Amino acid sequence: MREAAIQIEQVSKSFQGRKVLKNISCELNWGQVYGIVGNNGSGKTVLMKCICGLLPYDEGSIRVAGKKIGKDVDFPEDMGMIIESPGFLPGMTGIKNLKILAAVNHRIQESQIRETMRVVGLDPNLKQPVGKYSLGMKQKLGIANAIMGEPDVIVLDEPINALDEESVDNIKKELLKLRDGGSLIITACHDREELEYLCDEIYEMKDGRICG
Repeated sequence: MREAAIQIEQVSKSFQGRKVLKNISCELNWGQVYGIVGNNGSGKTVLMKCICGLLPYDEGSIRVAGKKIGKDVDFPEDMGMIIESPGFLPGMTGIKNLKILAAVNHRIQESQIRETMRVVGLDPNLKQPVGKYSLGMKQKLGIANAIMGEPDVIVLDEPINALDEESVDNIKKELLKLRDGGSLIITACHDREELEYLCDEIYEMKDGRICG
């Protein structure tokens, strides 16, 4: 039996003496979509950043595909993510930005980048620089960056902000395809109803703890 994709054991994190994650433990399996629901300040974004290696945790351990974050690897291998506002080069086009980001992973071909942009509702031939994109277009580009190349683990923090209903439906369908292909997907949202259509399991976070 394949081991859990992500193993989180007794993870805690504090900022200036205030504990924002409190002994978090859970296991997340391949080929599943997990939702994290919680209000601002509940700890969900901090937990996601710790999983991605963007923040060091203070206590416990996080293993992704068997490798301990912060010890075996600094960042998980084969992970796509969108956490908070995606950072892109504003003077370049969307496809140029994605090509630069894809250069670290030589498995991702330009044809895959173009197809991923179409999937999220962006024109790969658009000459408009990203600095002139609408908020929704920037969000779509962030999602394209997270899912291009079909990574094993995908982490999406509030991915459907500023998106129209049709775009949300298309992106949900694509995420379900990736799940069915074996990817683990973690997504966070304030609205439980938004997650119920997509997720196999939903965790509620409150005051730095997983409540259920």
